[in-house]
Parts: sequence; C-alpha cells; structure tokens
Amino acid sequence: MNNEAQIRSLVENWARAVREEDLPAIMAWHHEDIVMYDVPLPFQSIGIEAYRKTWDLFYSKQQVKDSFQIVNLTITAGEDVAFCYTPMKCGYYEADGRCVYLDFRLTIGLKKIAGQWWVMHEHHSEPAA
Repeated sequence: MNNEAQIRSLVENWARAVREEDLPAIMAWHHEDIVMYDVPLPFQSIGIEAYRKTWDLFYSKQQVKDSFQIVNLTITAGEDVAFCYTPMKCGYYEADGRCVYLDFRLTIGLKKIAGQWWVMHEHHSEPAA
C-alpha cells in the first residue's frame, strides 16, 4: 500500500471509530505529542492525554448515528510527512431533543515514524459566521 492509501485507511478507520464510540481505535496512531485545535473549548490540547479528554466532551452529547462523515478527503503525502483535509458532517442532539448538524473542516498533519504514519496535528474548525 502506498503512503496515500495508508493515510486514507488510517483516517477512514478513525472516523469509523468515532461513529462507533470506540475510544481505543480513536486514539490509535495519534502520537503522544499530538497537538489539536478544536471547535469547542479547550481551544488547544497538547499531548495524548489532553486529546483523549476532548472525546469525553464530544460524547457528552448524544450523537446522531452514523453522522461523523468524511465528505471529500484530500491527501498530500511525501515519504515521511503528510497532511490531509476534508469537510466533515456531524450531528448531535441538544438537551431539548433538537437535532443539530454541524459542518466543519478537518486538517490532519502526519509523520511517518519507523514505517508507520502517526497523527501529530489535528485541527477542527467551523466556517466563520
């Protein structure tokens, strides 16, 4: 499998893990030194433990089944560094039962270490109103 195919598989498996609420699979291949910028606070999370804690907040709202979807993944990969980006769709329920859909952007920076791609940077953002 070439670098682009490896990264596509990694990102698609990660998104599937989010939909399935499989935290170990979400965390897989995220480097211990990851830095993430997110839509809800905290704005910046540094390190794997801080990254893991962001999923507690995410899952504190009931998610719409199968709504964490990649729209159009674009990958640029060198031999040891790569990045990818995609629009995403996510749905969740408010406390009053309203279903809310969020369109957001995802950018991931990866580094190949000992033959394996690792997520070093993850950035989620919303379009400005």
